[in-house]
Amino acid sequence: MACSKIPAARGLISHAAKDRAWECPAGDIGALADGGEFQPHRRLDHPFAVGEGAEAAIGAGDHPLALAHGGDRRAEGISVREAPGEAALSGGELGVRAHAAVGSEEEDPDRAAVRAAVVVLGRADGEVRLAIAVEADARDKGFGDSTAGMEMVLRNRQGDESRRAVRVRTLEVEGDGDKSLSIFDSPADVKGTAFLTFSHVTGLDDQWLYLPSLKRVKRISSKNKSGPFMGSEFAYEDIASDEVEKYTYRYLREETYDGTDCFVIERRPVDPNSGYIRQEVWIDRQEYRPQQVVYYDRKDALLKTLTFHEYRQYLDKFWRAQRMEMVNHQTGKGTVLQWTEYAFGVGLSDRDFDKNSLQRAR
Repeated sequence: MACSKIPAARGLISHAAKDRAWECPAGDIGALADGGEFQPHRRLDHPFAVGEGAEAAIGAGDHPLALAHGGDRRAEGISVREAPGEAALSGGELGVRAHAAVGSEEEDPDRAAVRAAVVVLGRADGEVRLAIAVEADARDKGFGDSTAGMEMVLRNRQGDESRRAVRVRTLEVEGDGDKSLSIFDSPADVKGTAFLTFSHVTGLDDQWLYLPSLKRVKRISSKNKSGPFMGSEFAYEDIASDEVEKYTYRYLREETYDGTDCFVIERRPVDPNSGYIRQEVWIDRQEYRPQQVVYYDRKDALLKTLTFHEYRQYLDKFWRAQRMEMVNHQTGKGTVLQWTEYAFGVGLSDRDFDKNSLQRAR
């Protein structure tokens, strides 16, 4: 996970530390703020930058680890197993308000880095990206393209169900968000409906919906992306890929969810038109897979919960949940997505995601 995947990471170097920036062979940059002498240390191929007397430091490597030593910011005696503190981005520089020490030699350096107090990547424009989210995103890079079958089960408050058969195609785009195309095959009243999404790392996503009954392609307005997708409890914005840059992040805690040890983080959408003010995400510590997402509406009231079930690994790397369940706590409705027949590297290209041919999607 070098800086090429996170271009804005270079913006972390403070003005006072630019002349002392150190670039490791992997291309990641560690920078010290205000008066620290740069001391790169490697342990099990995870370099950490430590600045004696520095107000803040950010380490270089797969998992950035910020350490503060000296003065009123002394980290001595704090274990990475204790609750991490906060980090703030102010004036384009990383300001550290809480601190951590490196874990014991016996602790996995990956986990120690993520659990430390200031495991943060930032950018000068004010976004903050938590290393946990960055790592989860990085582990799903490189699949190229995929296809899958999906059954959408809609459940009303009374428990009555209706089912829809869908085919989903996905194309990974280098340097941007994924493209996806969903084609509805049944029942008859929605057959031929096609939904196309161009997710973007920055800026608004592009989404189009083809409705065969109207024989036209409808562009989904950014102001309407909080609306329900095809009558389900998933919003249009839930269908787009979860790019790291779409949120700001805060570490909350660690806890066990359904027998799995998880990190719990809070993320807040950058898009002012999002239907959510914040989301809490449970990510398992072993494989960095989402286990649960809890959504809060614009009034900060509990809205929905999404859970992931029956993960399977493909190509010895990519994990996919076979079942996803969304429950709307305000309406009592729910939607289940049951995934089947995943295939990767099937040869899809940009031509298979052309908005001008949505009505001919097969």
